[in-house]
Amino acid sequence: MSLKQKTLQTTPSGRATQPNLPVKAGNWRTVSGVCAFLVGAVWLVFGQTLGHEFVNYDDANYVYENPHVIHGLNLKGIEWAFTHSVMANWHPLTVMSHMLDCQFYGLHAGGHHLTSLLLHAATAILLFLVLREMTGTLWQSAFVAAVFAIHPLRVESVAWVSERKDVLSGLFFMLTLGAYIRYVRQPPSWGRYLTVLFLFALGLMCKPMLVTVPFVLLLLDYWPLNRFGVPGNRFAISRKLITEKIPFIIFSIAICIVTVLVQQPDKEISLFLRAGNALVSCVAYCGQMFYPVGLALLYPFPIKGVPAGKVIPALLLLVAVTVVAFYGRQKRPYFLMGWLWYLGMLVPVIGLVQVGSQARADRYTYLPQIGLYVLLTWTAIELTASWRSRRWVLGGGAIAVLVVLIACARTQTAYWRDSESLWTRTLACTSDNNVAHDNLANVFGDQGRMPEAIAQLQASLAISPDDDEAHGNLGYIFLQQGRLDEAIVQFQKALEIKPDYVAVQNNLAWVLATCPRASLRNGIEAVPLAERANQLTGGKNPVVLCTLAAAYAEAGRFMEAIETAQHALQMAEAQSNTTLAGALQSQLQLYRAGMPYHATEHGQ
Repeated sequence: MSLKQKTLQTTPSGRATQPNLPVKAGNWRTVSGVCAFLVGAVWLVFGQTLGHEFVNYDDANYVYENPHVIHGLNLKGIEWAFTHSVMANWHPLTVMSHMLDCQFYGLHAGGHHLTSLLLHAATAILLFLVLREMTGTLWQSAFVAAVFAIHPLRVESVAWVSERKDVLSGLFFMLTLGAYIRYVRQPPSWGRYLTVLFLFALGLMCKPMLVTVPFVLLLLDYWPLNRFGVPGNRFAISRKLITEKIPFIIFSIAICIVTVLVQQPDKEISLFLRAGNALVSCVAYCGQMFYPVGLALLYPFPIKGVPAGKVIPALLLLVAVTVVAFYGRQKRPYFLMGWLWYLGMLVPVIGLVQVGSQARADRYTYLPQIGLYVLLTWTAIELTASWRSRRWVLGGGAIAVLVVLIACARTQTAYWRDSESLWTRTLACTSDNNVAHDNLANVFGDQGRMPEAIAQLQASLAISPDDDEAHGNLGYIFLQQGRLDEAIVQFQKALEIKPDYVAVQNNLAWVLATCPRASLRNGIEAVPLAERANQLTGGKNPVVLCTLAAAYAEAGRFMEAIETAQHALQMAEAQSNTTLAGALQSQLQLYRAGMPYHATEHGQ
């Protein structure tokens, strides 16, 4: 097979003419064999996730504690998915995919992992087929798809149920590219054009990161589709190609507006600091591509600043590569296309608009790094063009790369087997990571390992004294241990940092209303705390109503206590919460007798 790329002849409109389309490389047996290899490689790396658990970071909000998701896919759920956001993101198709998983698998985590695995495998196959169709090459396209499929940086997107949005949007991204190739290379058709636009819209409803697709399509027009035409017609063709993307751009703008409305960007971090971190992250992702070790779920944002010794070299390196890419664009158009694909697709997640506490995230490389894989693969083919043993060198090198990546990715995937393993590994790979300490404390707390949980929370507070969640959780553990005066201190500190922290308001109100020690009880202070918690929960939480009733009783407002407790009892019975219902019935007897409820010394 000739390694030289055939160029497309174009009409003045920029549409490729039929005679000089890239040839389809390889027969159907070879193509089928590559697809089978990709499926096998994905299974070899990620098949172990079928025995993994959910993790205690976002999975609860997306799946196993989301009342709209756990009941499966139905019309009411679909309506909710389109009219509400989850975790500050509007991605209704992703939410619906979780609903569908619950429909089939219930809350068996392995089933949810299987869906993500299958989606990722399908995306890798489509990437191979799309590249092969665009470039007319077989083995280059196969290698790019294989690296994409099994690189350790893919682990976070595939092994984490909450990142379903990555693999699902990736699938629609590839379908969009495939439909675009068909639109470009077939006779003009509104049907084909609208199909591309429709698939793009579906992708946006999986993850807003696909807002860069119009830019990617223009890059593909440049190479390998070669739609910009001869120099004499270039301006007219460029204008037409850009006009062709206007509906896509409108869709992107619309989803950007929706995303800004539902997300809460961190405005306390200066633009200068965010820009510095963005530059360093762009280079860090490149480094992780070559040396994927020390990968973690969360890399803490450097609040104290990124050292100039990192920012300046990163800026110089990025500028240098960009200059080289533009300077050599005539001879190596794939270099420019691949580099701009990488930079352009990173823009929405590079942190210029900071959301969350991460400096960067492995999952953000899911689609952007494809550009780098293309750049490096085609460059390697060109640089070795004169080598006599090129086939053996490149073939052996490709096999070695894939074997190493599979081994590293299998190891990385194993860390995702449960929350304790995940956060322990995260702490081993990062420093000053209070979020990891908080979540590992939650794991220990759920397992009843209270001394270890306290140690993790104290470590978190040593890093971030203003961590309201750590103060609240520490207070709750002290409450469970009967260390009420220390518990009160932690709850008060948490509310100083976050005044509308509902769980802490409820817990502090409960202690002040029901504490067995008279010196710590204060019904007058408990009532406004419980009322505020009830207001924030819309009066629909029976636990908060139970606390409010206890606070009214301690303050001597027994009629309100009785009315509130009765309301809470009705809600608890409707929810089949027999434990809470039994407790409320006992407390109601006290309130009707004009007596407040006081907890025992070691619990509620």
